[in-house]
Amino acid sequence: MDTSAPRSLSGSLGAGSIVFMVVAAAAPLTVVAGSVPLGVALGNGAAFPATFVLCCAVLLLFAVGFCAMSRHVPNAGAFYSYVQRGLGRAPGLGTAFLALVTYTAVQLAVYGYLGATLDGLVQHYGGPALPWWLYALAAAAVVGVLGYRHIELSSRVLGVLLLCEVGIVLVFDAVVAAKGGGDAGLSTALLQPAQIGSGSLGIAIMFAVASFIGFEATAVFRDEARDPGRTIPRATYAALLLIAGFYALSSWAVVSAWGDAAAVERAAADPGNMLIATIGDHLGAVGADVAQVLLVTSLFAALLAFHNVVARYAFSLGNAGALPSVCGRSHERHGSPHVASLAQSGSAVLLTVLFAALGMDPVTQVFAWMAGTATLGVLALMTLTCLAVVVFFRRTRVDQRAWHTLVAPVLGLAGLGTCLALTILNFPTLIGGSAGLAAVIGAVLAGSFVFGLALCAVVRKAPLAPETVVETA
Repeated sequence: MDTSAPRSLSGSLGAGSIVFMVVAAAAPLTVVAGSVPLGVALGNGAAFPATFVLCCAVLLLFAVGFCAMSRHVPNAGAFYSYVQRGLGRAPGLGTAFLALVTYTAVQLAVYGYLGATLDGLVQHYGGPALPWWLYALAAAAVVGVLGYRHIELSSRVLGVLLLCEVGIVLVFDAVVAAKGGGDAGLSTALLQPAQIGSGSLGIAIMFAVASFIGFEATAVFRDEARDPGRTIPRATYAALLLIAGFYALSSWAVVSAWGDAAAVERAAADPGNMLIATIGDHLGAVGADVAQVLLVTSLFAALLAFHNVVARYAFSLGNAGALPSVCGRSHERHGSPHVASLAQSGSAVLLTVLFAALGMDPVTQVFAWMAGTATLGVLALMTLTCLAVVVFFRRTRVDQRAWHTLVAPVLGLAGLGTCLALTILNFPTLIGGSAGLAAVIGAVLAGSFVFGLALCAVVRKAPLAPETVVETA
């Protein structure tokens, strides 16, 4: 092993840059185009926008403990660093591999959706019909180049793409509000408790919480953040509130544009094209065309953001001895996890080729199955992390603030546990498959955690996160 190779990351990301990274990972335009119609059709109908507020409340409770503990975890491993510090090294390593599988699944889901969406866009403008995987592999090449270089470059690219995709939707929201909605006027369903609890609230919560995937990745960029003790908490709260506000406002605008009853009917009949058609009705053909292009850039931004997250997980695992040590090397000039980034690009390409060889549909199979896998995995990761926060503060007593260290984390744990249970119960619906497929996916996730537990017995390197407690400033 080359001990002289650099093994730390560098950067000076502020809270704004990190917010761009994690909000881009959430793919806001993609959520409004994909998850919102499904939540309206299968969940609690016209009141679905309120579900984003409910889920945001639960995640804010999670964030309180998460941010309070962040100053005591000087390590960029995010979830697994927290779990290791609170619950022990074996659960920490199990969490690390669960996170690696979870975020890899997210990226694969986006590759499938991007390939299909880009193919449809090219054909819409008179281009040839090409296999979805060709577009996915081309995107993987671009993501690989950006991921290899300094994090600031990715941050700038994501910032531009995010502003564009959010901008078109906010213009649509403003136009709908100015017009007073459709024929039925502006929707008030999100303010009516009876409407919020109607239909299938459990399925609505499942789709809503899936839309927040990515906000929690702020801690992954700790080593590249400027003043991480302040930057990471600020970025976490800002990202969560911005995502929730955008989703609630935009989904309300979509419902208002149609009217409560008509919105549910349209979402059930054609969920995939609902947003583009609605934007076309209010912003014209040019607006619809711009939205279609920005949907592609939204997916690309999510790819780049999750690539950076997975590469940094692999980098931390390489330094911990759980992956080959070469994964823990950083680039001398770019200060990036270049080896882990290349490994992540290679694995994404291999799995994309495998899915293509198996003849899997990029949307109904690759996207649906992998996105469902990621939703279940992230909820399990957050639940474990919330439990670790409670145990850590009860054991160490380094922070005596009851709200930050006990009340909010326990309430968050209860909320996340409920969301996890609802997702497990409705998992076949989320992945659009059978109960058998749901069982296989659950076994893969559980198996990755168990693999980490078993690996702990043979990995003899330093703990995944430092054992010393960092005192509160």
